Amino acid sequence: MKYRKLGNSDLEVSVVTFGAWAAGGWMWGGTERSVSVNAIQKSYDAGVTSIDTAPVYGQGLSEEIVGEAIKDLPREKIQILTKYGMRWDLTKGDFAMHSKDNNGKDIEIYKYAAKDSIIKECEDSLKRLGTDYIDLYQIHWHDKTTPVEETMEAISMLIKQGKVLHAGVCNYDANLMREASKHINLVSDQVPYSLVKRGIEKEVVPYCLEHNKSILAYSPLERGLLTGKMKPGYKFGADDHRTEIYFFKDENLKRVNAFLDKIKPLADDKQATLGQLVIRWTVEQPGITIALVGARDAEQAIQNAKSMDIELTNEELKFISTEMDALELVK
Repeated sequence: MKYRKLGNSDLEVSVVTFGAWAAGGWMWGGTERSVSVNAIQKSYDAGVTSIDTAPVYGQGLSEEIVGEAIKDLPREKIQILTKYGMRWDLTKGDFAMHSKDNNGKDIEIYKYAAKDSIIKECEDSLKRLGTDYIDLYQIHWHDKTTPVEETMEAISMLIKQGKVLHAGVCNYDANLMREASKHINLVSDQVPYSLVKRGIEKEVVPYCLEHNKSILAYSPLERGLLTGKMKPGYKFGADDHRTEIYFFKDENLKRVNAFLDKIKPLADDKQATLGQLVIRWTVEQPGITIALVGARDAEQAIQNAKSMDIELTNEELKFISTEMDALELVK
């Protein structure tokens, strides 16, 4: 495993970080708690010391699972990355979406990052995680109803109290990062990035490179699309959010798999899976510090960690990018 520091901080994280969204079950067709706990622990054994979660993932369940998984591990060797600013238990702020919880109950999610709400969320997260501090605390989505200054002042207070070590954001564009940075030492932005979703290269990557901010790339495998395991006709569970995403249309599955067939000989040459090759490509792109990768079981977690054993030359990285540039997807 390789490790990199976030921004201008002293916080060192594993380049492959365990993404615990699916562990919470919400929007992923459910979860098996003991299997998820084991996946996190086996991931740690493989060198993955960082775990990214959020309260809204399973409405607290993901954080509880992370807390259970790390309770017998050395806390000082683990980096907990969690979030705030998405509430399902009140109707304040910026409406985000209608959803269902893991029991099938209708819920409404709001983006809400007012000071009092953040303080409550932090206390709740600390309890679920079974810890007294959070290594990286990130706003999940921008709340248009709350001034950025108020939000960041709340995080500054939590940092002074020692409950939070470093401040990050998620899903922020360059302008929002610029605004937040006026009020706090912002170390990172967590954004979607994959071979088929590279929009951040236009503005976010240049901004982060210029201002020494780290990029935490989530969904580098595009929710399983880039593993080569999904074929046209793939059936998702009724409550799996991927049914609504254009990437998973049969025609796009066909086109993506044709691309994956072109780079598979390179994966074979490296004695790696397609997923491992894609993860390695991701963390070698300019500005990308780490990749957040989910795992539904221990075997997936171990395979994800092993992606850092692969070495890719500049020519090989360029070959993958060039083949991807030729791919056109249907929206």
